[in-house]
Amino acid sequence: MSGIGAAYRLQTESPGRSYAILEARETSGGTWDLFRYPGVRSDSDMFTLGYPFRPWREPKSIAAGRTILDYLRDTAAENGIDKHIRYGRRVVSAAWSTPEARWTVRTATGEEWTCSFLYVCTGYYRYDSGYEADFPGRESFTGPIVHPQHWPEDLDWTGKRVVIIGSGATAVTLVPAMADRAAHVTMLQRSPSYLLALPTREGAARRVGPHVVRARNVLLTWALYQAAQRWPDRVARALKKGVAEQLPPGVDVDPHFSPRYAPWDQRLCVVPDGDLFAAMRAGQASVSTGTIESFTPDGIRLTGGEHLDADVIVTATGLTMVAFGEIALTVDGREINSADLHVYKGMMFDGVPNFAWCVGYTNASWTLRADLTSRYVCRLLNYLARHRIDIATPTLPADAHDTGEPLMALSSGYVQRAASVLPRQSDRRTWRMINNYLLDLPRMRLSRIDDGDMMFARIKTGA
Repeated sequence: MSGIGAAYRLQTESPGRSYAILEARETSGGTWDLFRYPGVRSDSDMFTLGYPFRPWREPKSIAAGRTILDYLRDTAAENGIDKHIRYGRRVVSAAWSTPEARWTVRTATGEEWTCSFLYVCTGYYRYDSGYEADFPGRESFTGPIVHPQHWPEDLDWTGKRVVIIGSGATAVTLVPAMADRAAHVTMLQRSPSYLLALPTREGAARRVGPHVVRARNVLLTWALYQAAQRWPDRVARALKKGVAEQLPPGVDVDPHFSPRYAPWDQRLCVVPDGDLFAAMRAGQASVSTGTIESFTPDGIRLTGGEHLDADVIVTATGLTMVAFGEIALTVDGREINSADLHVYKGMMFDGVPNFAWCVGYTNASWTLRADLTSRYVCRLLNYLARHRIDIATPTLPADAHDTGEPLMALSSGYVQRAASVLPRQSDRRTWRMINNYLLDLPRMRLSRIDDGDMMFARIKTGA
């Protein structure tokens, strides 16, 4: 999604540049091609997750993964972007040379590519493997154990008892998707998440158009987040009340739907059309909250003594977060440690020339931030060309202070586990990831390129 969006912006806003997309996998689509688990869908509305230059026009705003994949590939084909993609090129290292003002990018197969600017649109999780918790007794379970990131095509759960470990968006998606065929599905969670039921169809799109719906959804998401920051107790009560109204008799909000954290300290989980709650009311699914003591041959035993019978266990335990697609970076022979870097405008890094990493929002649709980043990269490239500058390097002011916050300030497990690899934030506004689209929009579209923190240099390369 990020790479296709970046390519479109390069073609339209910095058309004098040539570019190539190096794709590690053999097909396009990224997340939406990799994830094949039942019911895979967006966890943001597609009017904001879709590209602003190609508005989402499908009736469902919370869309199935296959529909999103078709949308991405159609976007690439319509704009000739697919012709620039080089498949099977997993980038393993990139070396910057100041005398040449060039990056030399090396792939796993030994190919080398050179470029004047390197833009990493790899997302922030490891494609090869998800996060697998070390559950005691795992080897004793006699049935299949599946991680959603690599779903086996031949898995048959018809008439079987399924336990899904997790409480995030993936688990919330899997429960109703598997419940129709399973004997029963249990969502086992150590800690609940905040859930919000929303309709999948957007009736207003036909009346007022996708651009208006996009703007409205941006404002609504922003307002909900701001309210959660200012009045967390009130928002928590409202969210839990909404859940309580949809639960079957005998199932209490506490402890199953009462998180220990404040709203938006972790991402809010959307329940399209309340399908999770419908499966619970139908008796097809249930929720259990507790800590795993051990896997057993026929299920999972909790520390409280309860045993959950299972024929299939799904470990929806999250992602393994990485920085820069795990590309080994060097600048003039100096190895770059991502955790030692400070983020500049949410996209570049101190001391790393002509380099950007596309990262989306944690509290709104990914593409809102990704598109702003790509458009800023184009502004920067045009500035360099206009002033005949070869090198742009963000430079952290000497009197700036490290706040200790990682690039993504969430309490989610996958973020906390990645604290040792993520770049950090500073106390300067320009050196913070603010996660606020309404503030980022003017900052990224209108702010000065030569803002005093960006250092420039000319190198006579002959190119």
